[in-house]
Amino acid sequence: MSTTSAWTRVPHEPPSRSDWAVRARYAPTDFVTLLWRERFLMLGVFVVIVLLGVAFATTLKKTYTANSSLFVRLGQEYVYEPRAGDAARGAVPDVDQVIQSESEILGSGELRERVIRKLGYGKIFPASAAKYASASPEGKRKLIAEGRDAVARSLKIETAPDNSIIRLSYSNPDPQIAEKVLNTLLEEYLIYRRSLLIGTGGNVVERQRDLFAQKLAETDTAYQAFLSGNDIGDFAAQKSALTQLQAQAESQKYATQAQLQDRMGRLAAVQAELARTPVETVLYRDSDMSASSKLAQLKLDREGLLARYRPDAQPVRDVDAQIAQLEQGVSSGRTNGDGARRSGPNPIWQTLQSTRNDLTAEVAALQQSLAAYNQQVEDVNQRLLRLAELEPTFNQLSRDRDVLSSNVRDFTVKEQQDEAQRQMSAEGSDNIRIVQRAVAPSTGKSLQKPVLILALLFAAFTAACAGLVRMLLRPGLQTPASAARTLGLPVLATASLKR
Repeated sequence: MSTTSAWTRVPHEPPSRSDWAVRARYAPTDFVTLLWRERFLMLGVFVVIVLLGVAFATTLKKTYTANSSLFVRLGQEYVYEPRAGDAARGAVPDVDQVIQSESEILGSGELRERVIRKLGYGKIFPASAAKYASASPEGKRKLIAEGRDAVARSLKIETAPDNSIIRLSYSNPDPQIAEKVLNTLLEEYLIYRRSLLIGTGGNVVERQRDLFAQKLAETDTAYQAFLSGNDIGDFAAQKSALTQLQAQAESQKYATQAQLQDRMGRLAAVQAELARTPVETVLYRDSDMSASSKLAQLKLDREGLLARYRPDAQPVRDVDAQIAQLEQGVSSGRTNGDGARRSGPNPIWQTLQSTRNDLTAEVAALQQSLAAYNQQVEDVNQRLLRLAELEPTFNQLSRDRDVLSSNVRDFTVKEQQDEAQRQMSAEGSDNIRIVQRAVAPSTGKSLQKPVLILALLFAAFTAACAGLVRMLLRPGLQTPASAARTLGLPVLATASLKR
């Protein structure tokens, strides 16, 4: 039974509208008193919520969590190997990037679906086994998708910065299923990551190599057709030979021109000398030696006379006079006379004539040689000009052949390297080590206690809120102290109000 202030309300009279316009003022002690008035309402709300929480907590089952861990190191599959060229070859990520990549692979939906298909949907989710068995193919795909999401909710993947360990845990009401799911996940992860990181890139490399080989065969055919169509065996050798031949022909041509000029100058000089030389000349002639002989005879006679006569004898003087007279005639040349002589062809003219003939023949030969060299130089120049016209096409074909040959060689080496890498990687993942395999947990965890505690707290909070709402919605001033604070008047007495 409630009490009201005598100053604020007339007994048995309903409150007027003006009473609602006054805002009540409460003290902390008023809340205790007023809430105690609403204890039955608060108790009812508290009991209902607690009963609902207890009912919900009893439905919760224990979950068993299987744990495992992986040790991850940098592997060959993370080393960057370009398909073509050497740009950024050998680049590697840091440890954190590798850990994050491996974590993403562990948490991928494809890996979870592989686990479900390997173990069987009904074994992982026994409650839905019958539904899965009777479902259509489309329904089975939908159930597998839902199961994949359910596995993701129960799977936890934990990593730490600068740490190469990845921790995994999987929760399930059945500890055996938790163990099998987590171990199967690890096994499928080792297989799936190899197919994902290494893949089947060899087929791409092989196809690219075959494409380059086909282009190379086409280019070789065009190259051979170009050479045979232009009567070229070896373009570079032929061009080099023609260049050397041109240099030799030019050198011989200039040497022949110099020789021709020399021979023509000598021929002109010989012809001029030949014109001045007589055709015939005196071959030889005899001199008259009778005066000398007679002088010698007189000297002999004088020596004979001296044997018989004295030097001043008349016969000796006569001989001396003859000798003196004859010597005077010989010395003056009066006693000289022409003897026998012979004329014939002039040998100098004949020599000049022979030299002229030789020079004329040499000039004619040199002129023929010069004409031949000129023709040879012209022919070589024409062939060089023709090769110069063909050189761009030849260079293009040669570059194509060289580039394609290099590409075929590089892709062949790349294909063999990739094949060897795939074979080595297929044998195992040396950079991924399972530190701890999952084992069936012996103890489970349940949320019954946390749910009960939360239900009690929520029930208490809700009951308090309901009491406050009910208290504040009551009309009038509920306590004398509140009336005094609100109206600013003292309350002298209170009386009980009977309904």
